[in-house]
Amino acid sequence: MLRESVVRRGILTAASFLVLIMLVGCQGLVKAPPPTPSPTPTPTPAPPPPPPATLQTSINHIVVMAQENRSFDSYFGTMHQFWAQNGFKDQPWDGLPQFNTPAGPPPSLPGCDPTLPFNPPLQTNDCKPDPLHPVQSFHLVTKCVENPSPSWNESHNDWNLTNPIDPIATNDGFVWTAGHDARQIVPPFLDTNGLRAMGYYDGNDLNYYHFMASSFATSDRWFSPVMSRTDPNRMYLLAATSQGHVYPLGHSVPAAPPLSAMTIFQELQQAGITWKIYVHPDPQPRNGCTANDVTPACLFNQAYIKNFTYGKTILSQFPQNIVPTDQFITDAKNGTLPQVALIEPASGAGLDEHPSDVDPLPGQPPCCSVQGGAAYVSTLINALMTGPNWKDSAFIFTFDEAGGFYDHVAPQPAVSPDGIPPSDLGPLDICAIKKGPNCDFVYTGYRVPMFVASPFAKKNFVSHTVADYTAILKLIETRFKLPALTKRDAAQIDMSKEFFDFAHPAWTTPPTPPAQNRDGICYVDHLP
Repeated sequence: MLRESVVRRGILTAASFLVLIMLVGCQGLVKAPPPTPSPTPTPTPAPPPPPPATLQTSINHIVVMAQENRSFDSYFGTMHQFWAQNGFKDQPWDGLPQFNTPAGPPPSLPGCDPTLPFNPPLQTNDCKPDPLHPVQSFHLVTKCVENPSPSWNESHNDWNLTNPIDPIATNDGFVWTAGHDARQIVPPFLDTNGLRAMGYYDGNDLNYYHFMASSFATSDRWFSPVMSRTDPNRMYLLAATSQGHVYPLGHSVPAAPPLSAMTIFQELQQAGITWKIYVHPDPQPRNGCTANDVTPACLFNQAYIKNFTYGKTILSQFPQNIVPTDQFITDAKNGTLPQVALIEPASGAGLDEHPSDVDPLPGQPPCCSVQGGAAYVSTLINALMTGPNWKDSAFIFTFDEAGGFYDHVAPQPAVSPDGIPPSDLGPLDICAIKKGPNCDFVYTGYRVPMFVASPFAKKNFVSHTVADYTAILKLIETRFKLPALTKRDAAQIDMSKEFFDFAHPAWTTPPTPPAQNRDGICYVDHLP
């Protein structure tokens, strides 16, 4: 039995081996099916590149401030000298010729004939232009001067003393107009020979402005909108038109009514864009207001929006939008600035840099120190640069008009905003009878200083493209997608392309500007 069992197991084993050989011969060894490969993972796509930085994505706050009555040459004419002394690169800059590269002769204009003196009441001679006694451009030592006049007639005489409506500007009337006006006003000024019109300040006198213009973006072809005085120019700053006015509304008798033109604030309000007008309170009690009264109605009296019918709407419906300038510093420090801010000049406090309108009484100091005004401005700009809103803001600083101070560049052709010609000229005013190309609103005023401070402002940049400051309105309109107010602002350069580089912000960390020098003395009884 045992043997049979062994034999049987051998037979079965042999049979199994034979089957195995047959299977191998027929199909080879049976393999397990290969594992199903894992799907190849889909790579995560790279995130799309960020959209290019633009005005709309970079700037959320636009601050505008215009001081009073200074020409480009009188403030920024020595810029080449400042650059050389302070380590800034030299580049093209059309300042006073004696400071340019290469240097030219100092400007020189006909003075008043010394054989026709002005010593009232016995001698009341007008200034007679005398090319044999020229007045040369000179450095002012005093930080206060009597006011030359930038008004309509004076600006046209400055354009061409021989023929104020000539198509060719000679820019040779500044001394005569300053001397003539000094003799005509009552009581007369002390500088009856008009010397002050040829004075200038340098980078030591106005070190804060020179540093800011050199560090950020500026222009040597930036003009006021009108060949006239403050009020019509500030009308253009708010509405890109004066609707025919070359004088303040109160110049006419009776006074002209407020302008019906749409202002930038009306456009902003209708579009839901936040805005404020910051006004320095009047330190004097007047017009029913106490000294330093910060109620909206009293601040309104100090604001140029009062020249427009929309001003009354603001006062009645949006009084919270007219606030004191101290609030600007608070808003800048707290990061609560509106989208558009206008800072009015502190004229009542003598901090607007306007030349003195009246001579001081004996024992009283004259008004108004340029260094005091510049120091005041520095507190406002510095508050923005050191506050949380700096990262997406632009501060545009300029002057409302040239003030009757000499500038060697003539006003430039411009676009009439609305086709309205001058409407308030008197019978003896230039252009009242005989017309010339500069008798309508188709020329700018004279050059004024400016700079744009922003993280996105081009570094050490000088624009040489002609613009008047209604370009500021166009910048606001472009940023917030608003229509142009008139043909004048529509025709301006695009400041967002001219002065800014949004792809390469140069001043994310702002520079540290110097404290404005305050060591200058003020007097008006002699020059320089």
